[in-house]
Amino acid sequence: MASSSQAEPSPETRQLQFEQGVAISLHLWLSLTVAVQNSLGGPSSEDKRDWFAGAVVEMFPSFVDLAKPPRKPSQKPPQEPDGDDVEATLLQVMWDEFETNVDDESEIEVADRILKVRTQCASGNFDMVEDLRRRWLATKGKTVTVQVADGDQETDWESADDDDDDDDDDDGEDEGDVEMSEAPALVAVPKERPPPEVDEDGFTKVTRKKR
Repeated sequence: MASSSQAEPSPETRQLQFEQGVAISLHLWLSLTVAVQNSLGGPSSEDKRDWFAGAVVEMFPSFVDLAKPPRKPSQKPPQEPDGDDVEATLLQVMWDEFETNVDDESEIEVADRILKVRTQCASGNFDMVEDLRRRWLATKGKTVTVQVADGDQETDWESADDDDDDDDDDDGEDEGDVEMSEAPALVAVPKERPPPEVDEDGFTKVTRKKR
């Protein structure tokens, strides 16, 4: 019986892993990271990114709800969004909330990653979420440097040692550096928010809005 329960993760576990996969995917999205660093969404840009993750999660029916028996025998399961839906939402939120026009088609990659995470979590496979988590952890203690020249954008990851070498020359001007030292939050719940729940990996659990 124990091996059987291990082979079949609970709906709650699948939902949590999916939510973390979405949050990490957005934290790894360079266009959003630069927008947050430059406060293009206003002084609450970081909170908006947390809300952004929750908004994407809310597009999908909860695995917990899907596991419940339908109220009526004829009731059909809720429809899942497709890639076009997710891409459109990513672009719309970037424009509405961060005044950023994403023109490098990076939203396609982000949406595809989210859909793959969704598919794997539905089958109880969390390999992609773990890979994303490792990628995000590899950025801790590093910064994203965006260099714009002649209309082209170049991106480099710099270690803390590299930053030390440039401290004398920067004179406090670090607008192009994006700090990646904090764990990605998942959802900033509007209005009153309960104390955050943190799992054993140190990630904040998502609190879903009541429908």
